[in-house]
Amino acid sequence: MRVLAEVHRRDGYPVNWPARPGAWLSCGPLLGSWVAELEGRPVGHVGLSRSGEGDLAPTLWSERNGTTREATAVVGRLFVAPWARGRRIGALLIGRAVREARHHGLHPVLDVVASDIAAAALYERLGWELMATVEQAWSPRQTVAVRCYAAPRTGLRPA
Repeated sequence: MRVLAEVHRRDGYPVNWPARPGAWLSCGPLLGSWVAELEGRPVGHVGLSRSGEGDLAPTLWSERNGTTREATAVVGRLFVAPWARGRRIGALLIGRAVREARHHGLHPVLDVVASDIAAAALYERLGWELMATVEQAWSPRQTVAVRCYAAPRTGLRPA
């Protein structure tokens, strides 16, 4: 939780700080989650889950590919400690989640807040396809622009 709190203070991720951060990291129909360590210290996290209500990327991908949302897996809860960046940790975590999705026969998708330029740049360096930027209602008083991505059909490009 300390790394997540550090990322939130520095980068504003997650946009809305969860009341129960531990539960937030493992919420939804989770297929797996992974923690990266560097020199014995946790430095990053990624999760992989089934498509949930309100997830836009699975719908976009399934409509474009003539399949169902159930054919996707959502990569999420990705963060890397600010002091550990620049070491390919984010790319390695994404790669691990992608391999797991494919192991289950699912196509990886994700969304990211449009203002998170660094995350979007990482996904694009790895070959993820931007499907759309859409407005998503997170609550009656909060609408956020999110960029929806789909993983490349084959291996990820090196970051």
